[in-house]
Amino acid sequence: MSREVERTDDGRYVVVDGRRWRTADPALPDDVRERLLHHLGVGRSGVRAATKAGDDAAVAAARATVQLAKTGLGERGTAWWDQSDDERRARWEDALRSLGG
Repeated sequence: MSREVERTDDGRYVVVDGRRWRTADPALPDDVRERLLHHLGVGRSGVRAATKAGDDAAVAAARATVQLAKTGLGERGTAWWDQSDDERRARWEDALRSLGG
């Protein structure tokens, strides 16, 4: 199944199935983006596994990983277009530090 994905004219959002989602910060260096996406995938997988196991503490920990990764990507928290270059860099560096690299 393929979803139709559109970008808004300003490039700040994608629209999937009629719902608008903030895009990742385009200023992210490729290696940083890859590391954050890795953590995002690990977190999402952890949420699925912990939910299936009925482990509420593990679900909460995995969701925290997802939140940190999405914040580092610029998809959550202060909008990346409202931040200075230094604030944007600090955002992803803080997220990676909290995620352990």
